[in-house]
Amino acid sequence: MDSGLDHGYEDPYLISAIGDLQIKVDAAGLLLERAGRHVDIATQNPTDQTVAEASVAVAEAKAWSTDVSVFAASKLFELTGSRSTLREFNLDRHWRNARTHTLHDPVRWKYNAIGNFWLNGINPPRHGAG
Repeated sequence: MDSGLDHGYEDPYLISAIGDLQIKVDAAGLLLERAGRHVDIATQNPTDQTVAEASVAVAEAKAWSTDVSVFAASKLFELTGSRSTLREFNLDRHWRNARTHTLHDPVRWKYNAIGNFWLNGINPPRHGAG
């Protein structure tokens, strides 16, 4: 309404917000692909180093995608306005689903493992490794 434009897709602030969101989503995809390559390497040659690098790469993808998914689901309401929160549209399910999925295997521990690996050279814990 404040932009004076007829359509939201003409609004420079909305366009910029979509651009920012797309970059974040693309970065999450790239981190996930990178993690997959590290897992493939660790599966083919499971040394302490390759497994640690795979674990850290997966943790990085998990941490970033968690932040991006909650951000994107929240941004949905910001960009579409207050009517988008109406029950009839059921858009809150996107935020709720993102939040629920990100609560499994909490990222607060991922940041610590990532930082400890890169700063102190300490490999992350190996859960379920035998």
